[in-house]
Amino acid sequence: MSRVDKEPVLGQSVVLVTIESEYTGQRVDNYLMSRLKGLPKSRLYRLLRKGEVRVNKKRIKPDYKLQAGDVLRVPPVRINDLVVTPPPSQNLIKLLQDNILLELPGLLVVNKPSGIAVHGGSGVNLGLIEALRQMRPEDRHLELVHRLDKDTSGCIMIARKRSVLRFLQDQLRERHKITKIYYALVQGGWPKRKHVVDAPLLKLEAAGGARMVKIHPDGKASRTKFKILQRYDDCTLVEAHPITGRTHQIRVHAQSVGCGLVGDDKYGSDDFNKVMRQRGIKRLFLHAAQLRFTLPGDEVETVVDAPLPPELNKPLSGMTPLA
Repeated sequence: MSRVDKEPVLGQSVVLVTIESEYTGQRVDNYLMSRLKGLPKSRLYRLLRKGEVRVNKKRIKPDYKLQAGDVLRVPPVRINDLVVTPPPSQNLIKLLQDNILLELPGLLVVNKPSGIAVHGGSGVNLGLIEALRQMRPEDRHLELVHRLDKDTSGCIMIARKRSVLRFLQDQLRERHKITKIYYALVQGGWPKRKHVVDAPLLKLEAAGGARMVKIHPDGKASRTKFKILQRYDDCTLVEAHPITGRTHQIRVHAQSVGCGLVGDDKYGSDDFNKVMRQRGIKRLFLHAAQLRFTLPGDEVETVVDAPLPPELNKPLSGMTPLA
């Protein structure tokens, strides 16, 4: 914990927090979201814009990275600004407990079910990270190392220590240090010679705040490797290895070669999705199947696998593979 001149009490007076070294490099908005639990993001960013949150008596932007010794001014927050996070249901608790793939002193790897957002916000009161924090109150520093879309299932890393979070996020920025492997079922026959899609992605905001991504020269450099695993009559199971980590990267890159993901209601074919629903695939067929990474102080790479969930594996096993 940071040293606090007075423990922050929501709805009361200004609090000054002296940042300790374990929080060096963390964005101030992320730090405050973890401290002011229940505060809507819109309210937090308004406090930052108005200068009510300050570091060393100066205005700062949401992406300011905290340094050891910084003095953070935490303003009062009215009780009616808070959104109460509901407790996870017993079914959700059991589901998440049953899907812990790896538990180490500094890290959890969870096989995230489809349909669960990784964090609350935008109409979602309870996400994966909020549920885990309530399930494991002894883990005071649980933080998402990376993200998965709500409809995507599979491996996701949750740091249990601030030092592990910083280490793994640095590894992700270096691209080749952590390997993520996804399984995706795509429409049609994947081109035999298409092993890499290298196309810049631009993030847009559609009506209602929905996120959309398209290939555009003004976008961020994005690269995904693809490998054919199995062909079927009208679809292909592929392995996708994203080198960069852009929003909807695999989905848009697959669409760009004419092979949209099965069950993708944003970038796929509505007509083909109806056909696949009749075959039993009723969700986005995108699964984070494997993570390969090295933890601080380790020389041996850690490999974590997440099997395809039944709702994808069962209808897939009923299809006839092509030779």
